Amino acid sequence: MIENVVGVFGLPNGVAVNLLLNGVDRLVPMVVEEPSVVAAVSNMSRLTRAAGGLHAECDPSVMIGQVQVSNPAPGAAERLRDAIPMLSTIAVTVHPQLAAFGGGLRGMEVRELLYDEPGEEPEDILVLHFFLDCADAMGANMVNTIAERLMPEVVAITGGRAGLRILSNLADRRLVRAHVTIPFALLDEPTAGPEPEVPGSEVAAGIAAAWRFAWVDPYRAATHNKGVMNGIDAVALATGNDWRAIEAGAHAWAARDGQYRPLSTWKVRDGSLIGRIELPMQVGTVGGPIKVHPTVQQNHALAQISGARDLAMLHAAVGLVQNLGALRALAREGIQQGHMRMHARTIALEAGASGEAIGRVVSGLVARGEFTVQAAREILGR
Repeated sequence: MIENVVGVFGLPNGVAVNLLLNGVDRLVPMVVEEPSVVAAVSNMSRLTRAAGGLHAECDPSVMIGQVQVSNPAPGAAERLRDAIPMLSTIAVTVHPQLAAFGGGLRGMEVRELLYDEPGEEPEDILVLHFFLDCADAMGANMVNTIAERLMPEVVAITGGRAGLRILSNLADRRLVRAHVTIPFALLDEPTAGPEPEVPGSEVAAGIAAAWRFAWVDPYRAATHNKGVMNGIDAVALATGNDWRAIEAGAHAWAARDGQYRPLSTWKVRDGSLIGRIELPMQVGTVGGPIKVHPTVQQNHALAQISGARDLAMLHAAVGLVQNLGALRALAREGIQQGHMRMHARTIALEAGASGEAIGRVVSGLVARGEFTVQAAREILGR
C-alpha cells in the first residue's frame, strides 16, 4: 500500500451501537485511539433514537477539478469559456465507463483570479473548473486524470503558462447534511427521586450556549469542530477513506464566510434541542485501499454500506452525535471528568496492572476521582 514499509501499526477497531439513521439501525465501525469517542457515539445514539433517530441526506458525488494557467494572454477567459463545449467532449472521453455507474461530467466554469500579496509581484491566474460526478468513488484519481488531459488544450487556448492540474478538496458540490430533534424530557439528568437533578431544558440551553460561543469565537470553534471530526475521522479510517482530505474540506467549509465557524448548529426551539450539520464529504466505497485491506472490507460489510452517499450520511450522523456528546459533557460536568473515567484503563496499564487487577485499579481511580499513575500504583500497593 505504501513505500519503505518496516511494519504494521495497529489501532483499535471499535463498533458504535444504537445509531438509528433514516429509520434504519446501523452499526458503526470506528478506528480511533482516543478513549470515550466510541462510547460517546453509542450513548448519544441511544439518546437520539428515543427521539426518532437522526435523518440525513447527501448531494451527488460531484468533485471539482482545477486546471490552472498563469499570466494568460488578453481575452483568454472569454476564449476559454467559448471552448467549454469542446473541452467537455474531451473530458467525457477520459472515463467513458463512468456514465454506466450513474456518474460523469456535470459542467465547467472559468474563474479569473489575481495574486496581489503586498510587496510581491502581481500575477493573473486563470482556472478552469470542471465538475465530475464520481458515483461511488472518492474520485481523486479520476479527476486528476481528466485535469492532466485538459491542460495542453487550456494552455493552447489561453496562451498562459501551465500551472497545476489537480482536484480540489473543498468539495462544496458534494455536501452531506444530518439533523436531529430532541425533546427536553430526553435530556433530563435523572436522580433516584421523581424530579430530575437537572431539567432537560437547562441541559439544552447549556448546549445551545456552548454552540453560540463557537459561532462567535474561532478559538472555540476549532475545538468544537475537533469534536465533530473525532467521530468522522474514526469512521473514515475504519472504511478505508482519506480522512485528511475530509478534514481539509471540512475546515475550509467552516471558514467559507470569512470567519472560522462550527460545522454543526444547536438551537432551542419549541421545547426541543435541534441539531444540524452540513459539510463536504468526499468518501468512496470503491477504489483506494477498500478492495485491498481485509479489515476495511469487513467494516463495510458490518455497517451494511450501500454506496458512497450512504457512507457520507453515516459520517455526518456520527459527527453530529459525537459533537452532542462533547457539548453535553461540557454543559454539565465538564469534558475532563468523563474523559478521564474512560482513560482510567490506560492509566492502570501504565502503572503495571494486569489481569483482574486492571478492573480493581479502574474502580479505585473512579472512586477517588484521581486519575494519575501514582494513584494507580497506590491502589496496586506498589
